[in-house]
Amino acid sequence: MPPLCSSSCLQRAAIESIYVLIFIFYAPKKEKAKILGLFTCVLTVFSAVALISLFALHGNARKLFCGLAATIFSIIMYASPLSIMRLVIKTKSVEFMPFFLSLFVFLCGTSWFVYGLLGRDAFVAIPNGFGCGLGAMQLILYFIYRNNKGSASQETMKPTANRNASLEMGPDFQKPHQANGNKIPHDDQV
Repeated sequence: MPPLCSSSCLQRAAIESIYVLIFIFYAPKKEKAKILGLFTCVLTVFSAVALISLFALHGNARKLFCGLAATIFSIIMYASPLSIMRLVIKTKSVEFMPFFLSLFVFLCGTSWFVYGLLGRDAFVAIPNGFGCGLGAMQLILYFIYRNNKGSASQETMKPTANRNASLEMGPDFQKPHQANGNKIPHDDQV
């Protein structure tokens, strides 16, 4: 692996770790334990993959093991918006699914999928093929429900969820601007 590529990966891993640590620092206690548990689990799996590939495997076995691990993790990454897609279908609103995130998931997945096909690299093509497909599904959902940005979701979710609830943090989470009792007006109050 060229030094530029490995240093870029290390920089990206460092930035992602800092992001997660900042998130954990500001998270409520209940969510902090949950996120710390998930973070520990991810670090354990990553460390196991790294140690097994470095010390137990050599040659083609190492390439196959690392390629399969990267493929599985990439598919999991691309599948993570499925819960938001379910929410979009349930509420008939794209208020929780940013358009540009969906667009760039599609573009990135498609680019790397084509690159993997041209290079005949299954470890690049397969997970990014999933990313291309899931990104396309997000864009299709966005165009189906693009005109419903909140009205349907408020009616659908009213009986079951707190209006100030955060999808990521749960119904008891207060946003920083709401912690001291300041409320921002909603669309129907403006």
